[in-house]
Amino acid sequence: MEPGFEINMNDFLPLRDVVFNTLRQAILRGELKPGERLMEIKLANKLGVSRTPIREAIRKLELEGLVLIIPRRGAEVAQITEKSLRDVLEVRRSLEALSVRLACERMGAQGLSELKKAEEDFEKVLGHDDITVVAEADVAFHDVIYLATDNQRLIQLLSNFREQMYRYRAEYLKRKECHPKLLEEHREIIRAIENSEVEQATRITCQHIDNQVKRVSGILRGQE
Repeated sequence: MEPGFEINMNDFLPLRDVVFNTLRQAILRGELKPGERLMEIKLANKLGVSRTPIREAIRKLELEGLVLIIPRRGAEVAQITEKSLRDVLEVRRSLEALSVRLACERMGAQGLSELKKAEEDFEKVLGHDDITVVAEADVAFHDVIYLATDNQRLIQLLSNFREQMYRYRAEYLKRKECHPKLLEEHREIIRAIENSEVEQATRITCQHIDNQVKRVSGILRGQE
């Protein structure tokens, strides 16, 4: 565990959520390494809390795919594999393609304004030292598109899948040299939606996901 790893207190959140957010960020930042065991007592002592919020946080992290619970061994930070990457992003690609097609047909002037604002906010935080800040801005951009579909079942599916996508999004965003291309793709998606160019919006969105698969796969193979 890195020396700087510590709890991030928040007076507006229950302790269990504060512990969850702290551990989640530690995993995404690499302060808790893939394969590292999560010992409840050790973590409770380090963060100055009881074992109960630690245990609750670990269960939530398991649901996100960030932690594995291994019988007779306990919890450990999940490894990032190329297979898990492709499994997650194949599903995301299909859901994103459907959402942007519907957004082209259903997004109104207010939604378009919100999408442009989300893109501006994303651009402002590019290069931030905390990768979770950049990742949340990217999530916010895509959320505007999801909401524009006006399809509650699709929105729910994307919401349920969000956490499993988050780790791979963060791994991609850590590569700052990818940011200009990512920003360009966001802008192309906005233009296509604004002009109701369904096929163009779908093509760029799929390319957007494919670039992440290619880059993160390269990282996992040790090629980058």
